[in-house]
Amino acid sequence: MALPPEFQFSQGSLQDYVECPRRFQLRYLLRLAWPAPVAEPMLTYEQHMQDGDAFHRLVHQHILGLSADRLSLCVQPEQEALCRWWDNYLSGGPARLPGSRYPELGLSAALGDHRLGARYDLVIFNPGREAVIFDWKTALSRPRRSALAVRLQTRVYRYLLVRAGSALNGYLPLVPEQVRMVYWFAEFPADPETFEYDARQYAADEAYLADLIRQIAACGDQDLAITADARACVYCVYRSLCERGTRAGDVSQAGADLEQAGGPEASGSEAGFSYEQISEIAF
Repeated sequence: MALPPEFQFSQGSLQDYVECPRRFQLRYLLRLAWPAPVAEPMLTYEQHMQDGDAFHRLVHQHILGLSADRLSLCVQPEQEALCRWWDNYLSGGPARLPGSRYPELGLSAALGDHRLGARYDLVIFNPGREAVIFDWKTALSRPRRSALAVRLQTRVYRYLLVRAGSALNGYLPLVPEQVRMVYWFAEFPADPETFEYDARQYAADEAYLADLIRQIAACGDQDLAITADARACVYCVYRSLCERGTRAGDVSQAGADLEQAGGPEASGSEAGFSYEQISEIAF
């Protein structure tokens, strides 16, 4: 099945293609649901994903103005991970900068013959000064900076904010140097990771993303290649279909992007957005 003209790319779909073109085809074009666990133990993984959803909802509602005391009543003592993350957020949450707050912000822009979209956990705009992207991560292990630096999320989120965020910046164009992205880890609240931006990286990202989208669009109906790196199969539900093993990876060892591994229906701000959607700003 070829790429439909209305297909909108995201950091998740592009990451899938980069890691394994066949996974991209199975997940986004054929939309094949495959009955395999993303991680083991499966019940632990499912509880982790539910807690991650709940944490994102709590933070979203808190940023919108609901009191922390009232929201804390929604957290049950038996939800140990969620209790820990929520306490960490309340005691050391990073989003205390001046400016206008836009939680669960959707942006999109045309790139070549298709569109590129993203949904941000939080963006704080201080018009004319800076725009700071925050992304909440609930993984049990903290990824290395080098791994985050090459993730499509880091590249797409910063690029798209510069490209499509001027309406929230007092209609002033954003220059890349005004943008930075902060990954905040609920398990490691004192150890966030920050990525600055600049014009050189913006130009490189635009060229890379446009070329990647053209490459995918040119694939047509052919079967796409399976990755040569079997490590990419560890948290992929299609591993048995592709004869890359039947045992899922350990949830406790998974990195910050485990919430993406289950596909479009998985948890996370982009893949499984299940609470009130806000209007997407399109350019």
